[in-house]
Amino acid sequence: MALKMKELMALSDESKSTILYYIKEGLLPEPSKPKPNVHLYDESCVQILKFIKYLQHNFSYSISDIQTIFSENKFDFDDSFDMMVRSLELLSASKGSQWYTKQEFLSLLGIDEAKLKHFQQKKYLFEKAKGFSDKELEIAEILLRAERLGLDSTLLDAYVTTAQALANKENEVGSKLLENDTQAHDERYELLFDLVLTLKPYIFNMHTVEAHQTNVKKD
Repeated sequence: MALKMKELMALSDESKSTILYYIKEGLLPEPSKPKPNVHLYDESCVQILKFIKYLQHNFSYSISDIQTIFSENKFDFDDSFDMMVRSLELLSASKGSQWYTKQEFLSLLGIDEAKLKHFQQKKYLFEKAKGFSDKELEIAEILLRAERLGLDSTLLDAYVTTAQALANKENEVGSKLLENDTQAHDERYELLFDLVLTLKPYIFNMHTVEAHQTNVKKD
């Protein structure tokens, strides 16, 4: 469905000047012009505008940062749940993160490929499409420190088991939430981001605090 400028402004809650600026910067596709003085915008522009706003407000990304993200990643803005999953992969790397090849990654950590494969098979560490980012470097260093200090791996395995169960539930609930193209579609899309990126870690961390407080009282 093609949208007129006023319709796009209403659905995205963005100003005309902002939309025109994003088109100029290559963040939005050029409108079609079926006849003089008639500009029609693809409905995917609504999702793109929502995504830009989310990156700006929640992660303080600049227009330059977002241009880099769009140039290096392919998003299907017509499939909101798929886009959310792709976005999570992107946002799991730190802003401005450097990327490394496998050999560079192994060299920085001072480990061999067998150790890396072990972490990957245990589902503690993941290789992205672009390789390994600073975030993977940070995680690997934590894993190596945990091994050195003799941490019981059952805790890490419990993280993985819980994460896998949650991931399946998130996919199930998220797909159902977004399967109907209603007026609240964009709000539901934003809600899923907030659930996964904000509410989930909050609940997990507060339960850790609560468990600690309970154990202190028992002692």
